[in-house]
Amino acid sequence: MRFWDSSAIIPLCVKEPITPVVRDIFDLDSVMVVWWVTRTECFSALSRQRRENRLDYGGEDEARLILIELAGAWVEVLPAEAVRLKAERLLAVHPLRTPDAFQLAAALVWCQDKTAGMEFVSFDQRLRESARKEGLHILPKNPVNI
Repeated sequence: MRFWDSSAIIPLCVKEPITPVVRDIFDLDSVMVVWWVTRTECFSALSRQRRENRLDYGGEDEARLILIELAGAWVEVLPAEAVRLKAERLLAVHPLRTPDAFQLAAALVWCQDKTAGMEFVSFDQRLRESARKEGLHILPKNPVNI
């Protein structure tokens, strides 16, 4: 079981240069834990790819179906006061944007701040570094193209 950021989920839905790396991580343990808004963030990313002509409508529809399938199996950390308070603390100590603070806060609530051995999958460099400083094990270890 690993915590997944939206940046690592999109390559499971759309073929990208980093898709094989993400697929290998997923194949080793397909139990995903995500923040409550992750599905919406992913829908936004897919729509942006279509608007930027990196996906056609058919590709977007196919990617959305894959996303819905993934979302049907993943575990979501729901909004709660504990997540909000943790996100506010993270904003004070890390150079994060609010959505990323909530992602990391959700991961820390999920593991109950017992970060030893807990894995965090992301390609967002700022979020990766903040999660590492919070004690999470970051995957992939040596990401390419981030």
